Amino acid sequence: MRALPLATHLVTLLLIALLATGCAGRSASEAEEEEPDEFAGVAEQQLYEEARDALEGRRFTTAVTRLEAIDTRYPFGRHAEQAQLELIYAYYETNDWEATRAAASRFIRLHPTHPQADYALYMRGLASWQAGRFSLERLRLIDISRRDLGASRDAYSDFRELVTRYPDSEYAPDAEQRIVYLRNLLARHELHVADFYLRKGAYLAAVERGRWVIENYPESEATRDALATMVEGYLGLEMRDRAHEVLQVLIENDPGNERLRGRTFTPLHVEASALSA
Repeated sequence: MRALPLATHLVTLLLIALLATGCAGRSASEAEEEEPDEFAGVAEQQLYEEARDALEGRRFTTAVTRLEAIDTRYPFGRHAEQAQLELIYAYYETNDWEATRAAASRFIRLHPTHPQADYALYMRGLASWQAGRFSLERLRLIDISRRDLGASRDAYSDFRELVTRYPDSEYAPDAEQRIVYLRNLLARHELHVADFYLRKGAYLAAVERGRWVIENYPESEATRDALATMVEGYLGLEMRDRAHEVLQVLIENDPGNERLRGRTFTPLHVEASALSA
């Protein structure tokens, strides 16, 4: 009978501990939920006006916060579409290329027939351009076999889509100039890779790279050098007949190529005799 008070006391202590733990958990949770919300109760119109003022004042981080608030709080509001569009620009001006690309892709997906869909596509390409520009400008300083040019290829794809879908867009002329630049640099990069393969003795891979440049970047300045790469690759494979066929094409299209001495081709990386057409 004397054990009952002790048992009761232990149960009471246990209940108190559990209640304390639960209260502590609720307090922490409530504290998180009660964090101050900067835009609680702020009307859409006010948020948009503040965003516009921030954009005009080039306070892009502030603009981003207001435009994001509109996007999340008023997705079907009066300024929803415009806020999504201006958010693309605000992200771009804060050098957040990934956010720019994501916002542009989302806008194009949600509003494919919007009058400014061409702008969203252009900005997506421009963000990819910025994300990849250093990869291209420093090709000769880094082992090109390890370069990731995905962003630059995305830019090339976006700009080509822009000029194809919206040939009369005000952004098309600039996109066309960037296409030329990217096409030449991407093709040159492929030839650097092909040259790497030649030095490593991967002659078939070098030939395929050269052919890929000709097929995918036919208007680039690098196509003639791609022919020279294919000639040397075939020589490395001891396929002199095929090398001779490509050499004739090279002479017809680029008789002044630096790899030619008259009608004779001398390989740089392959241990093979010179080839004449």
